Amino acid sequence: MGTVTTSDTSFGVVADRNAQSKLRRIIVRPEIGALCALLLVYGVFAVVAGKASFVSFNGTAAWLNVAAELGIIGLAVGLLMIAGELDLSIGAVVGSSSIILSIGTGIYDLNVWLMLALTIATALLIGLINGLLVVRTSIPSFIVTLATNFAVAGSALGLARLLTNTVSSSMVSDPAVDALFAARWGQANVSIIWWVVATILSVWLLNRTRFGNWIFATGGNLSAARGAGVPTSLVKVVLFMGTSLAASLVGIMQTVEFHSGNATNGQGYVFQAPIVAVIGGVLLTGGYGSVLGFAFGAMLYGVISVGIFYSGWNTDWVQLFLGALVLLAVTANTYVRKLALSVR
Repeated sequence: MGTVTTSDTSFGVVADRNAQSKLRRIIVRPEIGALCALLLVYGVFAVVAGKASFVSFNGTAAWLNVAAELGIIGLAVGLLMIAGELDLSIGAVVGSSSIILSIGTGIYDLNVWLMLALTIATALLIGLINGLLVVRTSIPSFIVTLATNFAVAGSALGLARLLTNTVSSSMVSDPAVDALFAARWGQANVSIIWWVVATILSVWLLNRTRFGNWIFATGGNLSAARGAGVPTSLVKVVLFMGTSLAASLVGIMQTVEFHSGNATNGQGYVFQAPIVAVIGGVLLTGGYGSVLGFAFGAMLYGVISVGIFYSGWNTDWVQLFLGALVLLAVTANTYVRKLALSVR
């Protein structure tokens, strides 16, 4: 019979500790909570609404379409929240982009590509103003962007009524623009591809570039980041411009898809995008989060929104689900953050 030596026992203990350490590091990743919630909720609706075609191609495309548009904005808002700031002007940017594009092409018969450039430039300007106001005045971004949301939304509504006597307008497009922003395959919209590309680029930006390190540093400890030479003001301004760009892209896609713009579009994103980021693992205090978490959060929102419809339940229950998820996510994320710090 063989005997167990001290070295064998020590090796076994070390191996067990290493396995536990690896498992713990996986568990404390920011996106794990959102992924588990997504799998659980999807499984429930797959059983409850499976016979109603929820798991079919069209059913899957339906919730992916919802997740894609929200996910594009949620990615940008999530990155900004990692840096310790929040942008509530995204709703107004969606609406203003929609009405600018539609009025320019539908009322004044301007070239659609020119209007696309003007629409995006306007959104970037709004983001630039938000960023500069935050970094130069030290006013909380919640207040700055809330004020911007009202100002931009009011300007869009006022100008729309002044120029067209209505808050909506038809858009004139061309086949190339339609293919780029409104192509469809069955029920699946091209916005899904935009979202996947944006997610891949965001993963690379946050985890593989110096700018990504600056984002974490800015949100983790602003004073220490400045002391280490991180251009925190530049980081924040760029990220504010990024949220406006993402919101403008969604506004453009909605306008091109329906060949119609509306100045009131997008207000739902004001709170939906931060909800996606929080469910996806970001901390409200900044310095912690995951791009994959934001993507899972958007998917979870899409599954709940469409799953309730396919199940035949009252869609008012969506708000209850989301409220409970946000509360659980904030609690869990705070605990996971503490656990992650202990692992390091």
